[in-house]
Amino acid sequence: MSKKFVASYSGGKDSVLAIYKAIQQGLIPLALITTFNTDRKRSCFHGIPKPVLKSIKEAIGVPVWYIETSSEKYIDNYEKKLQMAKEQGAGVCVFGDIDIEGHLKWCTERCENTGIEPLFPLYGHSRESVVFDFVDSGFKAYFTNIDISRINEDLLGRQLTKETLREITAQGADICGENGEYLTFVTDGPIFKKPVDVSFGERIIENNRARLPLEALRMDA
Repeated sequence: MSKKFVASYSGGKDSVLAIYKAIQQGLIPLALITTFNTDRKRSCFHGIPKPVLKSIKEAIGVPVWYIETSSEKYIDNYEKKLQMAKEQGAGVCVFGDIDIEGHLKWCTERCENTGIEPLFPLYGHSRESVVFDFVDSGFKAYFTNIDISRINEDLLGRQLTKETLREITAQGADICGENGEYLTFVTDGPIFKKPVDVSFGERIIENNRARLPLEALRMDA
């Protein structure tokens, strides 16, 4: 099996930590894969625009591949991208899932259908240990989307630290945000050659969620 890998990349803490763990195991990143909503002009899950994704490519030094897709063709287009990765030498696809069996099954099926080995470096570890490992490893991430029915709005835009994690658990929310309590965006850490060039727009509140749009710092990014 080739040591080259592609990774399912969302921009959030779990996907980034999984990439880091794969590199620590001696695997070599070929590309980061992210699904992209062409109507919103942002990535599907964490709302990252292409200029910021370009900055991520420069900051990490690994290409970012887009899966530009509709929900109806999501599975087909995902598998086509994995097939392309295999043709370019990837033997593994890395995922940041922790303990949700449905996610494990879906990702495994995509890999089995394309002849790539799935790797889940975080799976089976406790949620608390995963998020503390992320902080202890030296990554920097910010809360960019929170469920304000479960977490105080003032968390938005703050850095993910052990202090802010204690605030989350004190409010009765999941420490890792696995139930949709929050999303993060990682800007720096051990896999980064330099911090990501990114700024945050004005906060938007709708449907019990508060979010900060991500924008590139440089207009030509």
